[in-house]
Amino acid sequence: MTASPSDTAATSLEELAAALAEAVGGSYEFAHGTAKVRVEKDRWVESLRAARDDFGLIFFSWLSAVDWSNQVEVGDALTEPVEERYEVIAAVADISTGLIVLFSTDLEKNNPRLASLVGVYAGANWHEREAHEMFGIEFDGHPQLIKLYLPEGFLGHPLRKSYPLLSREVKPWPGKVDVEGMPGQEDEEEPSTENPEA
Repeated sequence: MTASPSDTAATSLEELAAALAEAVGGSYEFAHGTAKVRVEKDRWVESLRAARDDFGLIFFSWLSAVDWSNQVEVGDALTEPVEERYEVIAAVADISTGLIVLFSTDLEKNNPRLASLVGVYAGANWHEREAHEMFGIEFDGHPQLIKLYLPEGFLGHPLRKSYPLLSREVKPWPGKVDVEGMPGQEDEEEPSTENPEA
């Protein structure tokens, strides 16, 4: 039986992730057609430089973070506790084959610092600024870690799980359904949602 092109691509991607992990002293996961190479934070820049220079992953796609937290300000409580940390994830690709590999590293909650990738991938500049602003992660060596979205004087980091969202204090998640009356009913009572025959 011959492998389909998608099977060949998946095998190639998994082989690429395995080779990358071995070369940079990390580990890898391959699931649902996605390859993720996990590295220690002190090997972050070196690992991504190797991905670019030795493995042809020359295209920087994106970088962001995940706040793994047991404290959830909004939404349902967790069913199982998680290991608290920030996980920084970057996606890089080989533009000739279309293969994309995610790189991941963990940062401590009390001191989220990581070396900047701007010297390896210039495209990381904007993404690191966004992660700094939204998660409070410091990117050492970044040329200009300034705000992108929020006004000067804004306090807090809106994508942290502990950040209270005013909109959810006003209308709790998943949000009550607003029922508006018909025109002219402004002064009347809100329409009842109870079943009168019950």
